Amino acid sequence: MAQIPSTHRAIHGTERTPVPGARRVGPADPKEVLTVSVRLRRRQDAPAIPGLNDYAGNSPGQNRVSRAEFAAKFGAAEADLERVADFARSYGLGVVESSIARRTVVLSGTVEQMNLAFAVELGQYESPRESYRGREGPVHLPKELAEVVEGVFGLDNRQMAERVSGGKRPFSLSPRQVAELYQFPLEANAQGQTIGLLEFGGGYKGSDIDQYFNSLSLTPPAIFPLGVDGASNSPGNGKSQAELEVALDIEVAGAVAQGAAIVVYFAPFTEQGWVDIVTTAVIGEGLPAGWTAPSVISISWAWGELEKSGNFAWTEAAINAVSQTFQEAAMLGATVLAASGDNGSDCHVGNKKAHVYYPASDPWITSCGGTSIRNIIGSSFDEVTWNDDGVTGGGISDIFTTPYWQLDANVPVSVNDGHRGRGIPDIAGYADGYKIFIHGSWVGGVWGTSETAPFYAGLMALINATLGDSIGYLNPTIYQLGSTDVFRDISDGGSNSDAGAPGYVSIAGWDACTGWGSVNGAALLNAVETLLFAMILPTLV
Repeated sequence: MAQIPSTHRAIHGTERTPVPGARRVGPADPKEVLTVSVRLRRRQDAPAIPGLNDYAGNSPGQNRVSRAEFAAKFGAAEADLERVADFARSYGLGVVESSIARRTVVLSGTVEQMNLAFAVELGQYESPRESYRGREGPVHLPKELAEVVEGVFGLDNRQMAERVSGGKRPFSLSPRQVAELYQFPLEANAQGQTIGLLEFGGGYKGSDIDQYFNSLSLTPPAIFPLGVDGASNSPGNGKSQAELEVALDIEVAGAVAQGAAIVVYFAPFTEQGWVDIVTTAVIGEGLPAGWTAPSVISISWAWGELEKSGNFAWTEAAINAVSQTFQEAAMLGATVLAASGDNGSDCHVGNKKAHVYYPASDPWITSCGGTSIRNIIGSSFDEVTWNDDGVTGGGISDIFTTPYWQLDANVPVSVNDGHRGRGIPDIAGYADGYKIFIHGSWVGGVWGTSETAPFYAGLMALINATLGDSIGYLNPTIYQLGSTDVFRDISDGGSNSDAGAPGYVSIAGWDACTGWGSVNGAALLNAVETLLFAMILPTLV
């Protein structure tokens, strides 16, 4: 273990243990160069940031601030950024970038330098799943700096993201067909809206995207690829799961929200990648002139909340950094949607207990489960719980308590130990597969809840464009409208039990398989317009 200087102390929430089944095979290469992202506290005179209860009873658009106002009031203090930079230079580390709004300083240096600066002992680990550079125990900093820093990400580069879509099947509908069945306002145009898609690998070819939209007589979207932490748009031969995800996200979101621009964010599949991609997308940094920050963000990647019972796969510091940024998205008027997963209650953990994925379990995002559509006759169809090729994710969080807007939704207790917590998903939608165009050919149908998140991202872009404003944080509105005609209730008794783990059942009302059900787009638009009118009316009389 590393020798901890008397000048340093541990940073709370940064503790790490090895991946289950991993063994340390030796020290990390001392000359290897890496970057770390240092997350700072807010400026000391910052007002309190609105919490979940501050959105209770409010209409869409409340607690809103501009990005410029946010950076000035809620960002890091310039003096704190300089303290971190001075510390870095004293250990020979380079300062790559610094952001007040993201409260982040990115540092570069060798393993040897990082070991000394943060009082860690980086090693090389081997596990049945992967080979990675890792550490054990917490990160340390000089005592005078420890009060400033909330987390350090990038020392450990174990995998922390996987595509939640599972595979391909022969039958599939198109996004426009499903959008018509769900009565989306497709006559609207999403011009002026930007959809952010978060990706952890793969890439896309512009020629594939053009071919897809031209074949459907649709207009290809304007797309901008934005890489963080050294990642970039890296298309290959079209056969990797990551590439399928990128193509699926772009083609589904763009088909639903014609006229919307799309920013495709790329990051490594590490904790550092998660923190940096989320903060970059929400704060809206790195975009070219003329591009606006995303009003809707879709995430089709995830990682199980718990790696093993009682131990975070995510460090507490990383969960806090990402969740706080989703909380900031609510203030900035961005709607964040995430796929609930395709491995049912197991979540690829394999210990015969029920789990949920993060970030789907975060109360500041809208979690999207899966359904299957059957017996289509004109505009009529049947809809059931998705549990054939894959199984819709859902359940009770082991990290987050029950948010206020779920208190009256009859959220069940955990099937593991009876505790109460944040239940997912919030909504659900078609997950049985879409044909996509990738690497010069059609592939179909690529299925999973990861097609549900960009699908509903498209709906939110349409609604925002119609309203001339963004709805932003969606969950209070969803639960205010629960059990209304905004949702098609899925109560077929289907289960999301998978791989020997106990699961949950689709029942009348909210359930931990399909949430409130699938969304009627026209009804949601009408309901939101009514809520906004009710908010504005008192100012007119």
